Amino acid sequence: MAKNKILLIGGGQIGGNLALLAAQKELGDIMIYDIPQAEGMVKGKALDILQLRPHDGYDVDVSGTSNPEDMKDSDVVIITAGMPRKPGMNREDLLSINIKIISDVANNVKKYAPNAFVIVVSNPLDAIVYSFYKVSGFSKNKVVGMAGALDTCRFKTFLAEETGFSVQDIQCMVLGGHGDTMVPMLRFATAGGIPITELVSEQRLNEIIERTKYAGGELVKLFGNGSAYYAPAASAIEMAESYLRDKKRLIPCAALCEGEFGIDGYFIGVPTVIGANGIEKIIEFEMNNEEKGQLEQTLNAVKETVTETGL
Repeated sequence: MAKNKILLIGGGQIGGNLALLAAQKELGDIMIYDIPQAEGMVKGKALDILQLRPHDGYDVDVSGTSNPEDMKDSDVVIITAGMPRKPGMNREDLLSINIKIISDVANNVKKYAPNAFVIVVSNPLDAIVYSFYKVSGFSKNKVVGMAGALDTCRFKTFLAEETGFSVQDIQCMVLGGHGDTMVPMLRFATAGGIPITELVSEQRLNEIIERTKYAGGELVKLFGNGSAYYAPAASAIEMAESYLRDKKRLIPCAALCEGEFGIDGYFIGVPTVIGANGIEKIIEFEMNNEEKGQLEQTLNAVKETVTETGL
């Protein structure tokens, strides 16, 4: 049986970790693509990962390239290409630089891998995934942004730390834009099925919500140069695996809404079901007034960024 082909566009910190995780899960053969100036670096990363395979016996191929033709027939494309965020820079500052990059990428993917499921990780996420969708002309079920998956894991992590329970028993979700206006949905947060509000004080929960919203910035500050890469890579791989193995995972992702939650024509973090057909469903539920207000606020931030793309 032919193996799946996983194309990673951008061979930086996230790209390297994506390649490692995809190899360890044996999701398929992996190709890391980057600009010609970085070809040696991605070939080196690929070779390094190839040489760790015997330890656990991962039988997949890993290669690096800067030739767009090598994108041919990819089943999954994960895009991390773009400038990373520097201290003091918000996600929107990155926009103009990264729009140009994503437009080139979209044209190449459209040409060489027209049937791929595309996961966009590059920031500012909501605008970059929208731009890819517009430039590529891909169908909406085949283009998704990795946002809620990561934000939700951060929220889970902080709730697990606070309660002292296993991260496996924490259930929660974060919706909205992938920025400081994101909406951690406290009403749905549980630990082993028990509402988190029964276990943690309101004040601590408010602090955890704030920390979740600014979790990306906290890491940028700590690194001093660059932004998160381990958790973003794991989040994108979770999405890719659900697609390739038709797992029907319910993951908050930036999907194109066409009327869901009263949102029309924007990619925003909503609960999505990912299976063999890509984004198979957006799960809607009734929001209370406070949640509606927060969603409205995050939607306005997304609209503003998308307007700046000029697409």
